Amino acid sequence: MAANFLRSGKKILAIGRNYLEHVKELSNQVPKEPFFFLKPTTSYVVSGGKVEIPKGTVVHHEVELGVIIGQGGRDISSQHAMSHIAGYALAIDMTARNMQDQVKKKGLPWSAAKGFDTFTPISEFIPAEQVPDAHNLRLWLKINGETKQDGTTADMMFRIPRLIEHVSSIMTLEEGDLLLTGTPSGVGPLVPGDAITAGLELPDGSKTLAELSLTAVQREGGYAFAP
Repeated sequence: MAANFLRSGKKILAIGRNYLEHVKELSNQVPKEPFFFLKPTTSYVVSGGKVEIPKGTVVHHEVELGVIIGQGGRDISSQHAMSHIAGYALAIDMTARNMQDQVKKKGLPWSAAKGFDTFTPISEFIPAEQVPDAHNLRLWLKINGETKQDGTTADMMFRIPRLIEHVSSIMTLEEGDLLLTGTPSGVGPLVPGDAITAGLELPDGSKTLAELSLTAVQREGGYAFAP
């Protein structure tokens, strides 16, 4: 499973608004319990690839810690949740922000704004035993060498066991599924030609667990958003 989670996983479950400063920067309400949305696995793109910007969209980056499910289950308790984790990954949740803003105002789903091809850059698998504390990791993202996001997973409002408990109480988690745990503040736009780099590190900087390197390009063809 470790080497093949991109192909074996059936769904991506993305937690929204799990870092307070990110909630504030988008003027959103603080959630009283975790909430999540789904992304298709066809949105995966690996390091070295290209992030496509659909016509008419303003695409924002959101760097995140990804949790990869090893043992599936339903109604998983928070006490047993960590035993269901096979490993982790560094991910970026790309968002067509102007498109999302419009559909939110209309009370419509976010699926298209989050689900374009290439909208989930993902690193190599990191075995769970290589991560001493998933709630104490540094996440960073740079655009053209300039730091845009630099945060710590210690700032999650809902921790990973609570997220797994909540999600699995609604839908069964399966082997290879990816749970995105939210993003720290600093999200912002990409333009074609931008070089995107991101990293996941131990808090003291002694070890880099994963890195991503991608290029933003204009998507040719496909859907064009007309605000």
